Amino acid sequence: MSTALVKALKERILVLDGAMGTMLQAYNFSEKDFRGERFKDFHRSVKGNNDLLSLTQPAAIAEVHRKYFEAGADIVETNTFSSTTIAMADYEMEEYVYDLNYASAKIAKDVAQSITAKEPHKPRFVAGSIGPTNKTASMSPDVNDPGYRAVSFEELRVAYKQQVEALLDGGVDVLLVETVFDTLNAKAALFAIDQVKEERGVDTPVMISGTITDASGRTLSGQTAEAFLISVSHIPLLSVGFNCALGASQLQPHLEAIASKTEVGISAHPNAGLPNAFGEYDETPEQMATQIKKYIDKNLVNIVGGCCGTTPAHIKAIAQLVANATPRKCKL
Repeated sequence: MSTALVKALKERILVLDGAMGTMLQAYNFSEKDFRGERFKDFHRSVKGNNDLLSLTQPAAIAEVHRKYFEAGADIVETNTFSSTTIAMADYEMEEYVYDLNYASAKIAKDVAQSITAKEPHKPRFVAGSIGPTNKTASMSPDVNDPGYRAVSFEELRVAYKQQVEALLDGGVDVLLVETVFDTLNAKAALFAIDQVKEERGVDTPVMISGTITDASGRTLSGQTAEAFLISVSHIPLLSVGFNCALGASQLQPHLEAIASKTEVGISAHPNAGLPNAFGEYDETPEQMATQIKKYIDKNLVNIVGGCCGTTPAHIKAIAQLVANATPRKCKL
């Protein structure tokens, strides 16, 4: 594994960045902006394809990463949440998946290295973001045909393998399988990662982060927090945890459920509360930090950051909160 990353994780609670989408909304990019010069004649609309901005608006993506690092983040995620052939099929952009992942990783890595050069005592890292795709391997999308599956394990494995190869080529320090709502999808990603690591003879660390979708305390495919942990524990992990869906206070019991049952790191990057009637997030940095303080007091986490609705101001508040905190002990 990345010795610098493992060393840092043992020394302190690491801070992950916040939301990419929230930050990009502020730019108000038009269809023309999304297309850029390379895709100016593309045959369909691409507005809303945020991952594409790594190719057409790289300066904006770099600026977002820089703002999160300057706010105190140790790790930023690449702009690749939907950069698989499966997810990019919505835009008919499957052929650009390698470029999307490589460019996103390179942008983030360049920013990380430039900031590390200024502050060598605090190295910065890049996590290759691997999203769940927009299909589920465990459940049927058709209530009239419960046996139907929109995607197979093999199709997921192939797509994830392509994404992982490009992220590694671009220089990521760690791979983050995140927002897992279906553990079978995640297992395909983990299997693909294992394949690539074996083929290349590398030992890139792996983080996995599930998402509890509602008050039932289960993932969309029906697993409790503890069941999720058990079902991915066959893989050597840097960390396991949860992100998205819930606010910090709602996420706490699920972190408690797994923190005492694993010796790897625990991560949490919750939303800025629950969305309001307009789909916006109202929780202030101070409110979020107050809730996350309970994670620290109970010694629940090794890595903490933000998901939907969070900004550099939220990450700054979290970074200040954990600055002198004792990290949870883990074996890596």
